[in-house]
Amino acid sequence: MPALPSSIIEPLWRQFEALIPERPRTHPLGCHKPRISDRIIFDKLIHVLVLGAAYEKISDTTCSATTIRRRRDEWISSGIFRELEQICLESYDRIIGLDLENLVIDGCLVKAPCGGEAAGKSPVDRGKQGAKRSVMTDGKGIPVGCVIAGANRHDSPLLRPTLERLARFGYRLPEQITVHLDAGYDSRKTRELLTELGCGWEISTKGEPLQAGVRWVVERTNAWHNRGFKKLAICTERKVRVIDALISLANSVIVIRRLIGEAWVTHRWDARPNRKP
Repeated sequence: MPALPSSIIEPLWRQFEALIPERPRTHPLGCHKPRISDRIIFDKLIHVLVLGAAYEKISDTTCSATTIRRRRDEWISSGIFRELEQICLESYDRIIGLDLENLVIDGCLVKAPCGGEAAGKSPVDRGKQGAKRSVMTDGKGIPVGCVIAGANRHDSPLLRPTLERLARFGYRLPEQITVHLDAGYDSRKTRELLTELGCGWEISTKGEPLQAGVRWVVERTNAWHNRGFKKLAICTERKVRVIDALISLANSVIVIRRLIGEAWVTHRWDARPNRKP
């Protein structure tokens, strides 16, 4: 059974393949062991991300766990995962339109049993190792930025680096941006930061009953991350650069899925699925 439907995995792979740099021959006579297909490695990475399987468990006669890790690191060094995510966001913005006038930010705690660079004692899991994702979405819940940190970090100090992810959109940012936050950000420092950045805000007040507002979209996005990608729900990677790459790949899948779902009723194309995703 495929980890993702063909309507998502095929366009994702075609764009990913176009970003892979051409590899020169390393042997003048060409008499070396044939290089394993990039498509095989890509499919293995998708299985690792979606199913949360260890590399050793997902390896078989087609490729080893070492080959998967080595090719993954090559692609990370080339910046392919981040570039893929950017292309997906630009495609969504061009066809559907991103709601960047309203940004929603929230933190999400997950388990990190193997520790690593982005792990810390989790305050909600008896001090066990955990990680935190500071996720930023547009007004419809499309992930547009994410910062990874230890579970012992407070949400508020992660606000600035999370908002700095907006630099990827450059001049296309609207003049007026409203940031929607929960009561964990209710502080003078948060308001001073948003004023410095020229943003408006809607922040829930501490000590008062739950004020949902439009914040539910980021909770849904956190659920997409954790329910759809087991590798993000239980983070066993130890290096931040690898976690960032997997988050970018997961975000690319989410954006393509939402793009197909929303364009299904307004557009027609040759590979359009028979049913709405």
